[in-house]
Amino acid sequence: MTEIDVHYNAADKLHHACRLLRKAAVAAGARVVVVGDAAQLDALDAALWGIAPAEFVPHCRHDVPGWMLARTPVVMWPARHDASPPHREIIVNLGVELPDGFERFERLIDLVGEDEDERRAGRLRWRHYADRGYAITRHDVGARR
Repeated sequence: MTEIDVHYNAADKLHHACRLLRKAAVAAGARVVVVGDAAQLDALDAALWGIAPAEFVPHCRHDVPGWMLARTPVVMWPARHDASPPHREIIVNLGVELPDGFERFERLIDLVGEDEDERRAGRLRWRHYADRGYAITRHDVGARR
């Protein structure tokens, strides 16, 4: 069954996502699919290119050649896409919608910001996971400030 971690109260979701991706993909060697809407993925791409060169996170978008998808540890994938992502290890959700096919991954990391609409959507996703029997690990990232 998919392990679910909910990181909530993230003041800056992009910064938090960059930290998570560095930790998961670079430090731990995991393969990660990041889902969200086009604007979120554009912003994440820019943020990942803007970090220090020594902390670079290899990443690509969903529309690159298949050989590149297979070799890149972080793949940015649109929330609604007909094809299946290339990795099944970790999925990170930047969006407000329930990520399609999350149950096929070993682990889901669901990021929730401080905006009230986003928190409300996060509570609905939480309820969806809990109603289906998933164990959920909570991470209050706002408490670290």
